Amino acid sequence: MTTFATTDPTLRRLFERLDFAPQPKDEALSWLFDYWKDKRSGRVAPKLQEVAVPDLGEAAGNGFILQLDPQANAPVLMFGGAAFENLMGACDHGVVVLAKAPRRRGAVRLRRLSGLVQRCAEPVLAEFEAYAADHHRVRVEIVLAPLSGDGKAVDGLFGGLALRPIHAERLASAWTPLPAQPADNQPLLFALKSATDLGERIAHHMGQSLQPHEERDFEDGEHKTRPLVDVRRRDVQVIAGLHGSSSQSVNDRLCRLLFFVGALKDAGAARVTVVAPYLCYARKDRQTKPYDPITTRYIGQLFEAVGADWLVTMEVHNLAAFQNAFRCNTTHLDAYLAFSRHVAAIAGNTSLAVVSPDIGGAKRAELFRQVLEEHLGRPVSKGLADKQRSMGRVSGDLFAGDVSGCTAVILDDLISTGTTMARVAGQCREHGAKRVIVAATHGVGGPAALANLTQPAIDTVLLANTIPQTPEFVAALSDRLTILDVSDVFAQTLSDRARHPGSFPMTQSGSGAHR
Repeated sequence: MTTFATTDPTLRRLFERLDFAPQPKDEALSWLFDYWKDKRSGRVAPKLQEVAVPDLGEAAGNGFILQLDPQANAPVLMFGGAAFENLMGACDHGVVVLAKAPRRRGAVRLRRLSGLVQRCAEPVLAEFEAYAADHHRVRVEIVLAPLSGDGKAVDGLFGGLALRPIHAERLASAWTPLPAQPADNQPLLFALKSATDLGERIAHHMGQSLQPHEERDFEDGEHKTRPLVDVRRRDVQVIAGLHGSSSQSVNDRLCRLLFFVGALKDAGAARVTVVAPYLCYARKDRQTKPYDPITTRYIGQLFEAVGADWLVTMEVHNLAAFQNAFRCNTTHLDAYLAFSRHVAAIAGNTSLAVVSPDIGGAKRAELFRQVLEEHLGRPVSKGLADKQRSMGRVSGDLFAGDVSGCTAVILDDLISTGTTMARVAGQCREHGAKRVIVAATHGVGGPAALANLTQPAIDTVLLANTIPQTPEFVAALSDRLTILDVSDVFAQTLSDRARHPGSFPMTQSGSGAHR
């Protein structure tokens, strides 16, 4: 489960990423986090005295332990490894870190992060860039987890730090010559800030590094985005999020991506592949009222105008409309295999039924049912609900299919307000479903959907990590929510494209190609 620092302006300035379901990239941090989880043993958090420095072994150099001082309202350093001192400066044990640390910028970040963990009583992973003690620019990955003596209040913190040097070309100024890339056949992979986390996950699966680029904002609200490497005659792949957030609107992110694609083509890129996990404006694919816009087609024309050669996306609202709207090559992916694996794991031997929340999604639900049935090796039944939407109001109460005694899986492409999911979940319960799982690739509504997704008729909510969710959303749904990583699906598609540059699969599933 992945969430970004979309909470308040201060956190957005201090951290590039916040993740309330940590999956550290660094091996030492992974070990430290696993150690904390073992010590927790199903409780809210382990006790301070249960965390022993000798147990940490080689990972102690990355670890640190803080005790919260109730009088000073600040953490006191009980132990800090070499990585901690490299970022914070030399700190005496038993000293209030945030008041006495030589490197105040690192102390401010730790104070903000400590307060966040203290309030939420949940572990968090953060990433940011900073200067280390040797004055070299580094990328910092930090995991911070709560400690609690009484199992109620957080009175300590256990953490780990990993510092990775940043390549010099990422610090290139406007007048520095751009470094040339080696003349090989490996595509250059970029991820805009709107998709940093997913981009890094995709790059990891592909065994590549993300290429440096600059995103600069101007005082009047305009911006520019440019590559910081030579892209001439190269195959370039760009990952970007086209969902709205509290810091950037859908239009902001679409405009940045279009300008960056244009800049790449102007800089001589041979081919540009756009990876948009969630494709914005794809829901308005036909005219339902006089003079309605057909925004799906307009989006296709915009990407063609700036020179995009190939567009990869996942689970659009209407596949046929999407494929007809673009004249450039496209590939459509789905998350069915990831969903089927998780559903199979939590459903066990109980009977399953896949339910489409409306007639328009019947084909999608049937394809997923087939994948799930193949994965389980046993029959999976199906259901269909009726829905009419007009002027923002949803109606329709017809239901077809047998879900009695089953775990019902309601599948849709996205969840906006959650009204449809809550309504269909209630229908499944009325028709005898023992358990209801709602699954959607894109969680576009965020907190706006909480009122409906917390309805008692819904047991589990499954989302893919195509759109990061806010900490408030994740905390409100608590154990009900699972966010599945689909970065491997995108990585496999991009790797296949790199090996077979003349091939453009139109539609591809996480479980194999289909048409």
